[in-house]
Amino acid sequence: MKHKIIIPILFAISMLVGCGKDSPAPSDPCQGVNITVNGSTANPSGTTANGNIIATASGGTGPYTYSLNGGPFQATGQFANLAAGSYTITAKSAVGCTGSATFTLGNSDPCQGVTITVTGNTVNPSGTSANGSITANAAGGTGPYTYSLNGGPFQATGQFANLAAGSYTVTAKSAAGCTGSAVFTLSTSTAPCTGVNIIISPTVTGTTPCVTASGIIVVIATGGTAPYSYNINNGAFQSSSSFQGLNNGTYQIGVKDVNGCTATLTGVTVESRETGPKFAAVKQLIQANCVSCHNGPGGIGGMNLSTDCNIVSAKERIKARAVDGTPSPMPSGGLLPPSERQKIIDWIAAGGRVTD
Repeated sequence: MKHKIIIPILFAISMLVGCGKDSPAPSDPCQGVNITVNGSTANPSGTTANGNIIATASGGTGPYTYSLNGGPFQATGQFANLAAGSYTITAKSAVGCTGSATFTLGNSDPCQGVTITVTGNTVNPSGTSANGSITANAAGGTGPYTYSLNGGPFQATGQFANLAAGSYTVTAKSAAGCTGSAVFTLSTSTAPCTGVNIIISPTVTGTTPCVTASGIIVVIATGGTAPYSYNINNGAFQSSSSFQGLNNGTYQIGVKDVNGCTATLTGVTVESRETGPKFAAVKQLIQANCVSCHNGPGGIGGMNLSTDCNIVSAKERIKARAVDGTPSPMPSGGLLPPSERQKIIDWIAAGGRVTD
């Protein structure tokens, strides 16, 4: 009885297993899906790695992630700081479907369509001296510019000095590396001063009486080629056109231009400046009220007010006695009237010199 019951149950189980259907194979979410990658590019400038690619994907289900040349995927399709070359960008959809595209970056030419123009001024050398010069200027590109002479090293300015006669090529280079050139010719003048007439125009400021070496001569030169240099009484040439600290006397002024042409002006006279009206008024008071007692080396109190310079050197004492009455009034008969005391005050306030 036990065998009859077990056999049918096993048979039923085997029938259920043998008659069951196979489980369906999982479906491919990317079947029939075509991920397309498009984008825009910006080429790097020159040899600088500053190009970029901006890629966008379509054809699947976003959001998409992007990979450059098999690298890690990122959330955006923008890839920057790229040098020239070919790049493969792969886009992956939200369900893992992928598509790729290749982008090529080339070197852009920052000088395409740019014309660098070089102009300038020249100064020819004098005789056999290498004292010519070229001053060049560039335009047409983006500054700042640098300059090279005859293929030499570039420098920050377009000025080249100490040049002999000959032809010179000046090349200018822009900030982007674009270049342009010009040829300048310097010729030797066998007689650079022929027909040159340098005119010397001096302005003289006379000496201040009682002030040592106070004269001034300022020179203006025309008729030659600047810059000029100047000398006085055949001394060394100097760049300044002003000669100061001069005493009364007659001087000779010399001028030399950049080509070595010279001119001389003699008989430039430095004299004492005229007496000023305030001093003249005070001197008249001193002569009328004080000189009778303060005249010569034996003047009372050792004061000699008979000369202009003595009056200037004693101005503070004159004010103390004649204006303030300290320690006693001068003249001895009493202080001067207010109007006359004011003349002394005004002269000292103006400087207390002979020329005031």
